[in-house]
Amino acid sequence: MPVASDPAERARLVVMDANEGTGSPRDSPPGRPPRESADMMPLDGAGGIDALRERLARLERSVPAGLRNLPEEVGREAKPAWSRVTQGETRWQVSLAVIAAIALQLPVPDRLALVRPGWLLPALEALLMLGLVIANPHRIDRESVILRYTSLTLIALISLANVWSAGRLIVDIVTGVDSSRALALLLNGGAIWLTNIIVFALWYWELDRGGPVARALAPKPYPDFLFAQMTSPDLAPPGWEPMFGDYFYLSFTNASAFSPTDVLPLSRWAKMLMLVQSAASLVTVALVIARAVNVFR
Repeated sequence: MPVASDPAERARLVVMDANEGTGSPRDSPPGRPPRESADMMPLDGAGGIDALRERLARLERSVPAGLRNLPEEVGREAKPAWSRVTQGETRWQVSLAVIAAIALQLPVPDRLALVRPGWLLPALEALLMLGLVIANPHRIDRESVILRYTSLTLIALISLANVWSAGRLIVDIVTGVDSSRALALLLNGGAIWLTNIIVFALWYWELDRGGPVARALAPKPYPDFLFAQMTSPDLAPPGWEPMFGDYFYLSFTNASAFSPTDVLPLSRWAKMLMLVQSAASLVTVALVIARAVNVFR
């Protein structure tokens, strides 16, 4: 029997080999009538049905076990990873982002901080993040209402602190209070702008299709963000699915270009959230750079 590399071709050859060995007319010696076999029995009546069942059973036994579930496995592999159940993404990317967001709040002056002393709120955020890491240290695949709301609370605290700092900085720039030092102004504005990118990346990551755990369990078929790998699956690995780094890239390009680039928002909440980020980034960057240029002059 010839050996074929393609699984479907191997299955076809196995069936052909089984048919050839069931006593076809060309297997009989010359001058002798063909042998009677189940393949040559008429298929009408009760005897024909039994013969058909016997033939199908023999053909099924002749197919290797690894090829019997081939259509099901091929169909499962053809389905993209982002729309089927997966192991869930690792935690290290989002953990580094949260640590960076907390660290960026520390050099912000107390007059721009939401809570005084300025280290108090970052310390609370660090405790929340530590609890999330302890409860689910490796892969984010544990379905828990407590963990879900803890994660949302952590992102909300970072967001609130950054919004307050940005608002205070804008008020100081407009009123001219302590905005005479260009270097300090650029450093504070840069820290707030970078924190803004991380915060919105966390929101996109936490809300898209119900969050990272929901994406791993794949209960929702329709995504909130359309990544390029979804529209061109042939250009991506078979196991590709969006992770935090992809949402961070989305947030950075939206904050820099003030509009979507290669990731498109599909749901209304995604469009509104990207609109808010673009507006906040535009106001912060424009005011900080304009004031710094005036101070340098």
